[in-house]
Amino acid sequence: MTSYLAATRHPWVCFLFLLPLLAAYEGGLYWLGGEQGVRLRNGADAWLRWALEVFGAGHALVAPAVVLGVLLVWSWWRWADRPEDPVTALFGMAFESAMFAVVLWQFSRNFGPIIDGLGIKLQITMRTAPAAQILTFIGAGIYEEVLFRLALFGGLTLLLRTVGVPGVVAIPVAACAAALAFAAAHHVGPYGEPMRADYFVFRTAAGLFFTVLFVGRGFGIAVGAHAGYDVLVGVVVG
Repeated sequence: MTSYLAATRHPWVCFLFLLPLLAAYEGGLYWLGGEQGVRLRNGADAWLRWALEVFGAGHALVAPAVVLGVLLVWSWWRWADRPEDPVTALFGMAFESAMFAVVLWQFSRNFGPIIDGLGIKLQITMRTAPAAQILTFIGAGIYEEVLFRLALFGGLTLLLRTVGVPGVVAIPVAACAAALAFAAAHHVGPYGEPMRADYFVFRTAAGLFFTVLFVGRGFGIAVGAHAGYDVLVGVVVG
């Protein structure tokens, strides 16, 4: 059991877990093509592509190549302690992702009474989405976790530790900052939703949930749980 828990957090296993999700997302959008494919890209994906375009790297494959490249470099750094049986870990990660997606879904259904005492009325809208919308949910799981957990939370934690802030302080501060940014990002830009306290509070809590998964269970399971929750809410029970 200990070896499995360690394997799911290893960057090489996360790379193998992420690869088919990223291929499905990018391949599906390429197949749809044109305006429809562009419209289904989520905000974090669009922001990453905009940043890459600023540096002259605007090709459609650059963004996924950057994500996979980071994981490959990380895997190379940790190659000596890579798991001997990554396939078994991948099946376990898929199961855990589905389980944690259901946990967050159940939490969202029962979140109202928790915040009623704060005077906030929770109204999480469940929308039925077409099959193509699944691509957006997969993309959100990938690129939002890359941006808010891997880059923002990980980078801020590293920065705080570098300047001498102890881990017991740095990790909670970075987690809260990343969760608040995650919630706020859904209200930014031309496709952002109007600011609502109920949405913001729930997404902040969800951001903290994904951060706990990222720290405790690894990047791959955080991505899988995020994508699974979005698909569950938007398609299966929406």
